[in-house]
Amino acid sequence: MAPRELARPYLAAFRSRFLQLLQYRVAAYAGFVTQCWWGGIKVMILVAFYSGAAAADAPMSLAQAITYTWLAQGLLVLLPWMGDPEVALAVRTGAVAYDRLRPVDAYALWFARSSGWIAARVLPRVALMLAFAAVALPLAGLAEWAWQPPAGLAAGAGFIASALLALLLSTSLVMLLNIAAAAALNERGINTLAAPVVIVFSGNLLPLALLPDAWQTALLVQPLAGVMDIPARIYFGQLDGAAMLAGLGLQGAWTVLLVAFGHAAMGRTMRRLDVQGG
Repeated sequence: MAPRELARPYLAAFRSRFLQLLQYRVAAYAGFVTQCWWGGIKVMILVAFYSGAAAADAPMSLAQAITYTWLAQGLLVLLPWMGDPEVALAVRTGAVAYDRLRPVDAYALWFARSSGWIAARVLPRVALMLAFAAVALPLAGLAEWAWQPPAGLAAGAGFIASALLALLLSTSLVMLLNIAAAAALNERGINTLAAPVVIVFSGNLLPLALLPDAWQTALLVQPLAGVMDIPARIYFGQLDGAAMLAGLGLQGAWTVLLVAFGHAAMGRTMRRLDVQGG
């Protein structure tokens, strides 16, 4: 069978989930307003921090830190801090058993659905955040609080490639949460544990570059940095040339590793699955 024919059911699953989620415009607007509010609070905290003498040796400028904040708010739903609610519902109702009967790879099917779920929530919010923080704020006389453009064309192209890899990496991490939910027959516990870890180590709470210097190597090579921090560093030009390629390679390597681990773990979980519901 041709590769195109093999990929067709998974592409169809991605497309259907993506288009389904795009219909929830009110949720996107509500999330955008909330993220603007919290983004504004974070920006004010950063302005206060950078006004002190301690910020003189900061590894990034105030403009970069502010842009990082708006990026983090726009990409908030990209973070793998919860499993796919469709999978969780299927586990609770017992509908997960149907996925074992389909003539497709169950892991790839869940991966396609989850990536469509993430992408459909991210794209509208990023577009709205860009319009607000990069266009509306300068027009309102708040250019110093605005989302700044990338460091250059290479940085912009690298950021787009890194963002696509971040989507795949995030989905591979969400898949681990999905598998844990299937094994435990409930998603609440794993989601509760995952959220604070993801928020801190992705750089969403605070740019990882502002954390202690002794932690920087470990922070940069751990997988959650590839979801938010590495794309942001590429955007600013802090990772350029060979460093950019290394960052992209790190994202790709973690994705391949987590997909391989997740595929094996899902096979084991499905063989021992207890179906509940009715």
